[in-house]
Amino acid sequence: MTSPTTTLSGLGPVRQTYARTEDFPKTPRAFALVSQEVRSAGLLARAYWFYGIVAAALVLAFAGSVTGMILLGGSWFQLLIAGAAGILFTQVAFLTHEAAHRQILKTGPANDLLARILAAGVVGISYAWWDSKHTRHHSNPNRVGKDPDIEVDTISFLEEDAVEARGLRRLITKRQGWLFFPLLTLEGLNLHYQGLRHLFTKGKVKGRWLEISLITVRFIVVVGGIFWIMPVGMAFAFLGVQLAVFGVYMGASFAPNHKGMPVIDRDAKLDFFTKQVRTSRNIRGGAWATWLMGGLNYQVEHHLFPSMARPNLSKARRIVRDYCLENEIPYTETSLVRSYGIVIDYLNRVGLSARDPFDCPIIAQYRRG
Repeated sequence: MTSPTTTLSGLGPVRQTYARTEDFPKTPRAFALVSQEVRSAGLLARAYWFYGIVAAALVLAFAGSVTGMILLGGSWFQLLIAGAAGILFTQVAFLTHEAAHRQILKTGPANDLLARILAAGVVGISYAWWDSKHTRHHSNPNRVGKDPDIEVDTISFLEEDAVEARGLRRLITKRQGWLFFPLLTLEGLNLHYQGLRHLFTKGKVKGRWLEISLITVRFIVVVGGIFWIMPVGMAFAFLGVQLAVFGVYMGASFAPNHKGMPVIDRDAKLDFFTKQVRTSRNIRGGAWATWLMGGLNYQVEHHLFPSMARPNLSKARRIVRDYCLENEIPYTETSLVRSYGIVIDYLNRVGLSARDPFDCPIIAQYRRG
């Protein structure tokens, strides 16, 4: 559902109206029925064999990349290795995400430890920061004031945030749809920065010193190794390409999942099935999309069954989709390219609020009222 926009005396868009409780029919037994069928099909079982294969493939790929770096030495072909490294670090981030959701190992503590090692020790970002943020997202996807993934950052995901944009952010917001993917080249650097800022904040941070130690060792090994193998200028170029590819790949994998789907009012009361299905979007493509996006292409099923192993998501999709079709519940699924078009269009529409021609103090006072 695309929510309407209220206006102030016909002067243009002022505040986005979000989906409310009455906008969605209740489906109180839906999750229980679907969950029973999923369990009966054995789709919540672990897939140790799958994650063993993925881990072995990544180890071999990293070993091959390091060997290539050593052999190439001062050649600018090193930038190809940098692009490959950005892809490999993103694939490790997918595994981190799955371990955080208890998909890989048997117990919660074991999965948490694995996720922390992969995030901080391999990818170089704070697991404590990401896990807190991602848990809140899963609890309230696309809900105003509760989902951190739609909170204002460089990009405004809500019209009310776009209206308040000032300075450089306002210039970006005006055309943020078209600038979204170029800005993702900086997302890798932003993820490292946000994680470090979280680790050095006051208050309790679970695993703070373990993560700081892992990130420090990772920095010495990875960054130190790059500068040891390559000339200084090439080393900086290598890091720039690696971070850019990592940022674009991460953003391009997560963006299609919820952007452009209904945004839920902060006070709406929705049942679990409605909340998760109505705000999530699947990406068609089968096995190749699953590999490319680390299982995030089955976003509907992932939100309903977050601990489900990646290989089982496609089977769960058939169960969930058939239930939705039989009960006339909207089930959103599109192509990857089309999803990017939807995201760009949505962000541009939100950005229109920053281009309001009536940009004067009086109008601004009404907007904030």
